[in-house]
Amino acid sequence: MPGTDRSSSSKPIRVFLVDDQNILRAAFRSLLASKGEIEVVGDSGDAREAILRIEEVRPDVVLLDISMPGLSGLDAIAPMRKAHKRVRILMLTHHEGESFVEQAMRAGADGYLSKDSNPAELMLAIQAVCDGRPYLSPKVSSGIVSGMRQSDAGSSLVRSRVESLTQREREVFQLLALGKSNKEVARDLEMSLGTAKKHRENLQRKLDCHSSAELARLAIREGLLDPS
Repeated sequence: MPGTDRSSSSKPIRVFLVDDQNILRAAFRSLLASKGEIEVVGDSGDAREAILRIEEVRPDVVLLDISMPGLSGLDAIAPMRKAHKRVRILMLTHHEGESFVEQAMRAGADGYLSKDSNPAELMLAIQAVCDGRPYLSPKVSSGIVSGMRQSDAGSSLVRSRVESLTQREREVFQLLALGKSNKEVARDLEMSLGTAKKHRENLQRKLDCHSSAELARLAIREGLLDPS
């Protein structure tokens, strides 16, 4: 797809939606389906399922949320690219902070758009990333500038700790933040109980969090969990 200008092509842009909120997914599907230049080829509320589906349907663009149970959008970027190397990934999320944008773009996202953006900007962003041009919405850009002005050494330290986690540690982190026990983590991630316990000990040490409540607050702040 690099170097291909889809704006002059008669073929619609094939889009796949990934968002765990059913109502939002249905709304985006309806909005995009009304555009003749867009074909929605699938959607999913689970990132792991989405990776398998993307490998099958091979969309041009994936619209990807960040905060989802099981596997976050940030951690799904690399597997999605592995499943379909030519896919373009546009983050579509309510998280507008500098940390989220940095992590997404570093992981391989092609664009970043706020869910508060208007429909015209969504279409513009989809076309841009499909044509191989990175897209960062003005609303997100202004949030980054504001965040840079307000950032301090403490927040940078926490961010570096979270970003140092492996993908597996992030998965365990999410489950522990949800209040799941070591046994439940071991079952959900198909690992031994001893491995789950070791991950918990390592995470508490790395993140300086010593309870499920502290893990939950940090996970929400880092966009790995929705506060609702």
